[in-house]
Amino acid sequence: MLERFTAGLLGAPFGLKGFIKVRSLSGETEHLLALRQATVRQGDGLKVYEVEAVAKSGPAVLIKFKGIETPEAAKFLSGAELIVNREEAAALGEDEYYAEDLRGIQVVTGDGEILGTVTGIVEGGGGELLEMLPLSGEKPVLIPFRKEFIGEVSPDKGRAVLLQRWILE
Repeated sequence: MLERFTAGLLGAPFGLKGFIKVRSLSGETEHLLALRQATVRQGDGLKVYEVEAVAKSGPAVLIKFKGIETPEAAKFLSGAELIVNREEAAALGEDEYYAEDLRGIQVVTGDGEILGTVTGIVEGGGGELLEMLPLSGEKPVLIPFRKEFIGEVSPDKGRAVLLQRWILE
């Protein structure tokens, strides 16, 4: 399991003191408001920043990093990813999973037949979709990530059980 996650995307500068807007990828913001330091990824580069101040602003969070004092300096970080440790990520509810923990697990039938591997989670108009690469190596298949199609999900066991095989046709 991954120990670090992309928790948000850095957006536009806010105000004159170096604050930058952060959009939470989970939709949750409480975990971002509690940050005391964070890693920022721009391209292949990583830099750890101390968090000087945070504030809520509508659906976004405003973060002021130590050493970023102007809107111009904050603008340089626009488009970067905010990386946090697992314990700083949004808390999970029952039957919730970090998408990163599902990548690479096997999709199996109730009988244990391996059908493919989870490659990601996609936001669909009607809810989340599990993206699976079939064993055949064909193009990925999207499966509604709902209880009537996906039964037991066990990232620790490395599997998710497909209940309705016909959904793959």
